[in-house]
Amino acid sequence: MITLHYLNNSRSQRILWLLEELGLEYRVQHHERDKETQLAPESLKKVHPLGKAPVITDGDLTLAESGAIVDYLAQTYGREALLPAADSPAWWDYVYWLHYAEGSLMPPLLMRYVFDRVKAAPVPFFVRPLVNRIVTEVDKAFLRQQIKTHLDFVEDHLSCHDWLVDGRFGAADIQLSFPLEAALSRTGMGGQYPRIRDYVAQLQARPAYLRALKAGGPYAYGPAVTPP
Repeated sequence: MITLHYLNNSRSQRILWLLEELGLEYRVQHHERDKETQLAPESLKKVHPLGKAPVITDGDLTLAESGAIVDYLAQTYGREALLPAADSPAWWDYVYWLHYAEGSLMPPLLMRYVFDRVKAAPVPFFVRPLVNRIVTEVDKAFLRQQIKTHLDFVEDHLSCHDWLVDGRFGAADIQLSFPLEAALSRTGMGGQYPRIRDYVAQLQARPAYLRALKAGGPYAYGPAVTPP
């Protein structure tokens, strides 16, 4: 049986969703973030040296990195359901979006999150104006434009496609879900991207997504109303 080591409010949710889409038998080992630091607990280092989630075990295999896990599960258990044919041009579209999600879209979003935490962190009052100025200038000069460039790109692609690859829902859509959910939640730019909003709502309405919410518990980036 597959075991998913699940960290709350993290990329773990999309792996849980993928397991539900594939109808696989699995169990969830929950790990909770430290309430003060929001970092993963030490218990995850017993599973993988980096101490991050998600991690799955499947027989003798222990695998980290959500992109690698998505690819492994899709290729092992869901080739026909979630992947294009390996000898088709759409295969490389899948490979591209699989890596784009974390390699290009997520880094500026993560940097924005880190800088927001720096801005909110307690510092001496006489340092606060300097901290705020640095965060504001980095956001203005770099992060905001980077995020906009990527969201414009995704919006343009989705305006011509119902799904990312091959005209049907697949593993690439699951992989891209977390960065887009984070973007809509964190940036305040959702009003500029109606197609992304509709696409994310379309993903979040899938029965397997809703089952994953019930299995994983509260998820900060999910629908406003958690299904009963």
